[in-house]
Amino acid sequence: MPVKRPPDKDNLHPSHIPGLRRNVLARLLVQGPLLAGFAGVILGFVLLGNLRPDLALLGLAVIIALLAVLPLPRAAVPQPGEVSPLPAAEPGSSVVSAFAEALADPCFVLDRRGTVLYRNAPGAQQYPNLQPGRVMTLVLRNPELIAAVEGAVRSGEPRRFELHETLPAETWDKVVVAPLHQPGTDWLADENRHLLVTFQSLTELKRVDAMRADFIANASHELRTPLASLMGFIDTLLGPAAKDGAAREKFLLIMRSQADRMSRLIDDLLSLSRIEMHQHVRPTGSVDLAALLREVREGLQIQARAAELDVILKLPDHPVMVGGDRGQLYAVFENLIDNAIKYGAPGKSVEVILGPTERPGLRHQVSVVDHGPGVEPEHVPRLTERFYRIDAEASRKQKGTGLGLAIVKHIIQRHRGQVTIKSAPGEGLHVDVLLP
Repeated sequence: MPVKRPPDKDNLHPSHIPGLRRNVLARLLVQGPLLAGFAGVILGFVLLGNLRPDLALLGLAVIIALLAVLPLPRAAVPQPGEVSPLPAAEPGSSVVSAFAEALADPCFVLDRRGTVLYRNAPGAQQYPNLQPGRVMTLVLRNPELIAAVEGAVRSGEPRRFELHETLPAETWDKVVVAPLHQPGTDWLADENRHLLVTFQSLTELKRVDAMRADFIANASHELRTPLASLMGFIDTLLGPAAKDGAAREKFLLIMRSQADRMSRLIDDLLSLSRIEMHQHVRPTGSVDLAALLREVREGLQIQARAAELDVILKLPDHPVMVGGDRGQLYAVFENLIDNAIKYGAPGKSVEVILGPTERPGLRHQVSVVDHGPGVEPEHVPRLTERFYRIDAEASRKQKGTGLGLAIVKHIIQRHRGQVTIKSAPGEGLHVDVLLP
């Protein structure tokens, strides 16, 4: 015969006790930072304010008891990179989230207060700080975006504008803020109304247009001189020097040199345009910087010997891994070391030094130092401009196009790094490349 429990124990529901303990423990874990702060304050009073330890322990116990009964937050803010779905109770929320994930462009779903309820994977990648639970207009402080969101909320009509940002790289996006209308409901009267915000990148289109305009302007300017020279020599060979063998050989050599110059100029212009077109896209590869610098040095040994210079590497013994495009970083250091060889002093050396840096957000520094004549301080800020030459004749003799340092600057900007140049007459040129 089964034994009945005493009636006073029937209402205790022992099976609920583990759940209660879990709830209390969960509350204490959520309030952990606050509890640690209170404990630190009480400890400070004990050590510095002569508070009795027993009273301190009693106060801490009271605080723990209060925190244990506080309710848990209704919604936790997701960690960076997490995708937070819309509340399941809302009609059509799964359809909206599936639609957002199907888009290749960044997409965000906002409530009527502008708080992010959902972001798709491209949105999380492009705007990692714009997490669910945060107000979009407080994270992206753009006046046009604020006006578009507020206008769409007030009117129930979509708003469109072009978002232009300059940091960390220059980008353009077509932004559409559109209300999500539920069938059979008045959107303006609905307390649970939502907005859909999409970003369509216009950066490549803008860069293609800029590349076309820059190429035409720069090419027409820089190619005019060698083309005029070629035409003059051709006219001479067709006229007065038509039967002069010696003049023909001399003029043909000069014409070949001018054609080579135009070819290098066009190659550099196209390289610079390609780099600028993709400057907003951060490279995703990984490169051993120490090994790369050794490879660049080996490739420039013939030029160094011809210039009677030594290229000295000061590198760590271990690999130094950085995120980046290997081909572009090779072009950066090949350009810098080649310039140092061309404009350095014969019989001296070119030092290439790799080490850490303490600049905020940057980890590695590569310094390329020559001991040539150096340049006047007023020229230093303009050395990375296109076609800027201190001595145009000397640059042409060294087969320079005036685009090398501009290419270096744009590649390093794409890698989210910095380039600094220091020089003074008689002190050579010191170029620092800083990378994250």
